Amino acid sequence: MPLIGKLVVCGVGLIGGSFALALRRAGAVGRIVGIGRSKAPLERALALGVIDEIAADWAAALDGADMVLLAAPVGQMDAIMAAMAPHLSPGTIVTDAGSTKRDVVEAIQRHLGARLAWVVPAHPIAGAEKSGVEAAFAELYQQRRVVLTPLPENRPEAVERVRQAWLACGATMSATSPQEHDRVFAAVSHLPHLLAFGLVDDLARRPNAQLLFSHAAGGFRDFTRIAGSHPEMWRDICMANSEALLAELDQYMAEMAQLRGLLAAGDAAGLEAVFDNARRARNAWAEGLPVQTAE
Repeated sequence: MPLIGKLVVCGVGLIGGSFALALRRAGAVGRIVGIGRSKAPLERALALGVIDEIAADWAAALDGADMVLLAAPVGQMDAIMAAMAPHLSPGTIVTDAGSTKRDVVEAIQRHLGARLAWVVPAHPIAGAEKSGVEAAFAELYQQRRVVLTPLPENRPEAVERVRQAWLACGATMSATSPQEHDRVFAAVSHLPHLLAFGLVDDLARRPNAQLLFSHAAGGFRDFTRIAGSHPEMWRDICMANSEALLAELDQYMAEMAQLRGLLAAGDAAGLEAVFDNARRARNAWAEGLPVQTAE
């Protein structure tokens, strides 16, 4: 018997579709049902074999469901949970793939309060600049981290079932609180996306945009790759985590002000010291070594 008899995926795009494909490849799921706000992506997912059927509504989707993955943009989570709540059976495990967690947990508490034992928030740290079910692939989560942010009310067996599902996808697991999760990812994920979007938008609005982009090469491509990500998804993430993101943006602007001061003063040694510290930290991280705190 598979780990999950009936899986419901809400939002069959890159994340939800890859979860379905990975579980199918691992033999960890019996039947996969897709549900979402638009029919065309679901029909495409069905044609590609990512899902086995399309649910017309939440009542049909949740009938006999063992697990539900909410893989829609975080801005849709509140409405989704409100719609599914009346049809959710005791013992059906609900998890999500949202990039922010405090807002998701607040929505869970508002709409799924009677089912808190079985609702386990999570965040797979995987993705690509491409979106949609056509971009989904079974290997997306191989050796990628998935962070669980369990609720105090969660039953241990529910947390373990979610953990086993992600392990079946090839992921590595860790756990933290929703609050710590959002602080960390504001710095290492949400801020980099904001900066990449901002740089490309700035250049695209200039009168000589075509000239600038025609001369862009590898460094620009590497720095701005994530600006090709899903705009709606990242709008929702930035708005949901705005408090932590604003704090990180202020910190980064202070760093930029320091660099500007070094440039204006002609302080080559000071500039090189910043660059050297950044290089050592980045290389240590890339090699899996501890990053030493700068003095």
